[in-house]
Amino acid sequence: MRLDTGGMLGFVRTDNEALVAYLGDPQRTVAAYWELLRRKDGALEAIRDGLSHRNAAVREGCCRLLDHLVDTGSMERLITMVEDPDARVRIAAFHALACDRCKGDTCAPGADRVLAPALDHLAGDPDPQVRLRAVELAGKFVHTDARALAALEAARTEDPSPAVRKKAGWYTPGGTIHRRTAPRPLR
Repeated sequence: MRLDTGGMLGFVRTDNEALVAYLGDPQRTVAAYWELLRRKDGALEAIRDGLSHRNAAVREGCCRLLDHLVDTGSMERLITMVEDPDARVRIAAFHALACDRCKGDTCAPGADRVLAPALDHLAGDPDPQVRLRAVELAGKFVHTDARALAALEAARTEDPSPAVRKKAGWYTPGGTIHRRTAPRPLR
């Protein structure tokens, strides 16, 4: 199967596995990403397999794809990616776990599966961008889990990064996101 691209993409192979590998090629990554996204469920197996690719750019691209295509069968693999040695992969994994905009609530993981890794990285990841994404994931549970609130309040006052402190403040009492996401009283 070949894509009708007018030769502009330069893909020699267009099977799902090759497209996943192209995520690691700076010249082909964007086109490969959009083609895999277009293929949706038909590419999920190759995208899941790409999470264990030796190239960190491929693993990152697969996490970004799963932000849009994640299903219950992919969730556990995505959760393990927050422990990847590459910060870019951890950032993409945390974003995919925290972002509901692209996937709705169909398979959003519960606190029992993702809060502990979010709190661990919020408290100790050396990369401030990873801690920023951990704030977003912990923030999903700030109204329902005291551990999330305590960790976010600690980050708001103690994190070495001003950006992390600021974002954590959005999710703690008095913060804009905390107010916006607060459960409404029953009438």
